[in-house]
Amino acid sequence: MLTRWRFRARRRVALWILATRMAPPIALTIPFFLAYRWVGLQDSVVGLALIYMTFNISIVVWFMQTFFAAIPRSLEEAAWIDGCGVWQAFRRVTLPLAAPGLAATAVFCFIFSWNDFFFALILTRTNAITAPVAITNFLQYEGWEWGKIAAAGTLVMLPVLAFTLLVRKYLVRGLTAGGLKD
Repeated sequence: MLTRWRFRARRRVALWILATRMAPPIALTIPFFLAYRWVGLQDSVVGLALIYMTFNISIVVWFMQTFFAAIPRSLEEAAWIDGCGVWQAFRRVTLPLAAPGLAATAVFCFIFSWNDFFFALILTRTNAITAPVAITNFLQYEGWEWGKIAAAGTLVMLPVLAFTLLVRKYLVRGLTAGGLKD
């Protein structure tokens, strides 16, 4: 919408979307905690997913706006002439061309969500504990269990590495997009 449709407040809307990401998470902790407790989302996987989507959606819109802007509108118009509808042209033409951007954005969002410590510590107790918060259980009053902390840190990195390797082909295309001129 922000890339294809021209309307008066387009830049203002884009800046408002990005501004939601600029708010420091600590400033939103108490409102989120109180709202989650009232709704019953505290210490739940759904609650964590909701908070991660809330904080990632602005950066996804910002990143993907750049990738969609790089796709020529003439390709969509050619698909329309060939008989595709708007959504069919999006699915068959635009989305495959934006796949590298989607992969790069997905890796970024996955790393943010997987490595989050702050919200997982504040909004969970035992049922929805995340790996970074679980590592803090190795910090004992008697001392730190360095071997277990190192092993857990290595294990926590494996899903990020596996996900990155899974989308590697698209990620490389996304990182080099715009490097060559027509």
